[in-house]
Amino acid sequence: MEARMKSQANADVTTAVQHLYKAIHTGGVDPLVLELVHLRASQINGCSPCVFAGVASAKKHGETDERLHNVVTWRETPFFSEAERAALALTEAATRIQDGAPGVTDEIWDAAAAHFDEKQLSAIILNVAMTNFFNRINRTVREQAGKTW
Repeated sequence: MEARMKSQANADVTTAVQHLYKAIHTGGVDPLVLELVHLRASQINGCSPCVFAGVASAKKHGETDERLHNVVTWRETPFFSEAERAALALTEAATRIQDGAPGVTDEIWDAAAAHFDEKQLSAIILNVAMTNFFNRINRTVREQAGKTW
């Protein structure tokens, strides 16, 4: 499947995205947690370029193959901390917004809030939103895996 368009970056959009990512990365969340969140949302959405780029970026931050291969099965493995599990549960609940999905329940929110302060939660939520934003763009234009940004 070939990408549908070769886009030229709009300077205003690029600047806005850079500001949003700055807000995410100054939120006090461990960069590896942000990488796991990005990867899990991208897996759920079937965004191959974001999964590819997310794995490459996580490895640059020191993530292990063992953990990366098990993000999709984080509930069934011993490889993740309670804080990482709370962030992954929040990610899944915020990403799976199809009809009938329960969304972010009080239990999921409380578990995340037990591990992250308000600034950190804001960064995680913004990271989930940005990942979903780019997942949808990539799916729409049929961007292919193999690029890192």
